Amino acid sequence: MRFYDTSQAKVRDFTPLSPGRVGLYYCGATVQGMPHVGHVRSAIAFDILARWLEYRGLEVTVVRNVTDIDDKILEKSAASFAEGFDAPADYREREEWFALAYRFEQEFLRAYDTLGVRRPTYEPRATGHITEMHELIVELIERGHAYPALDDSGDVYFDVRSWAGYGELTRQKVDDLQDASDADPRGKRDPRDFALWKGHKATDPQSASWPSPWGRGRPGWHLECSAMAGKYLGSAFDIHGGGLDLRFPHHENELAQSRAAGGDFANFWMHNGMVTYEGEKMSKSIGNTISPAEMLAMAEPRVVRYFLGQAHYRSQLDYRPTSLEEATAAVERIDTFVRNARSLTGNDGAATEVPVEFSAAMDDDLNVPQALAVLHERVRAGNTALAAVDASAVTTALGTVLAMTEVLGLDDVATAGAAGDPAASAALESLVAAQIEARAQARAAKDWAAADAIRDNLAAAGVVVEDSAGGARWTLAP
Repeated sequence: MRFYDTSQAKVRDFTPLSPGRVGLYYCGATVQGMPHVGHVRSAIAFDILARWLEYRGLEVTVVRNVTDIDDKILEKSAASFAEGFDAPADYREREEWFALAYRFEQEFLRAYDTLGVRRPTYEPRATGHITEMHELIVELIERGHAYPALDDSGDVYFDVRSWAGYGELTRQKVDDLQDASDADPRGKRDPRDFALWKGHKATDPQSASWPSPWGRGRPGWHLECSAMAGKYLGSAFDIHGGGLDLRFPHHENELAQSRAAGGDFANFWMHNGMVTYEGEKMSKSIGNTISPAEMLAMAEPRVVRYFLGQAHYRSQLDYRPTSLEEATAAVERIDTFVRNARSLTGNDGAATEVPVEFSAAMDDDLNVPQALAVLHERVRAGNTALAAVDASAVTTALGTVLAMTEVLGLDDVATAGAAGDPAASAALESLVAAQIEARAQARAAKDWAAADAIRDNLAAAGVVVEDSAGGARWTLAP
């Protein structure tokens, strides 16, 4: 397997640090609001990566953090208590910061579950790891890479000039960087130094602070991920992932503080590209945004997952008004073959092995577009076998198609049915099968009127029936 490593700006061979095992950490959400499409695309990309690593026989430990204490969380909680606060639809008036964070955390989990993103091995919250953060800060101070603020703010900063490797992830020089804006610069040796610990402010709720050797306060954003990655994956692990927008300052700062504290940290850095709207950056101010909830209102969860996962993870994914229609057609081609293959063979089939070409694509920096091309080629071959009523060839094609959809996570997403409900989908399958059997009996008895009536009734319900040498097959009308 070969993956692109952001830190080296090239594709290189991937070998686990521990034989047979992989540690994968990717940045989860700052739970300040509803999930946006970028969050979900990132989660799907790293879910596919984890599935592929497991398919290749590796034991994968996945860690995805939850940032549940943050400036924006506190600001939005405070706004809810303000007199005359006009709460947006997804906010509540007078909501404590921890309640707000927990509520939106559940929204993220709901979105991930709906789209077949498997739960990580560990999903730590920042607020549950204050002790580990204190230990990391102490280590950095003792090594000469961090210092308490020069004023009485109670802040603690990372000294970027003390670490010669600062800027290595994004290949930048310290003197070319903008000032760090995460704390008041008056307490810093250098305005580029970033906060490891933020002293408690009188305007913040007491509940949003913890005792520390430097006074009450709360952790800096970058410190949180280093502490949690280290706790669950150790001082050296295989892959750190996240959105392209996190490379600087977040991941650069994570890397610096973790290595300055004596660890190797991540062996590979993998970043997924952004989602755009008709070629432009999504922006609420100009109204060209679309949320996962809006997508799910327009298409089945499997279609939304297909769309969000279909591009190469490093590339830009562009949403257009026709995108979900195109993804729907692609998913329906797969589903129609699977349904017809099961009908011909008389069993559900079982996933076998993915084709060699699929493996080659996935091993080549997780080339999902090429892997999907292999999937659709096997669907076409399977349809040819269905037309020839070649049960053996159909069974073979079905096994490989199921193996590929399993790797891509399409099997873990609810199929067609009421609100994507698998039970509703199963009920639909059963009812349509019964109607097709009744039609077959009417045709056998040469009761053409009855047979045509059944077909017309199914068509009126949006079920298209096609007769073939292997029997009748059905699809849902587009």
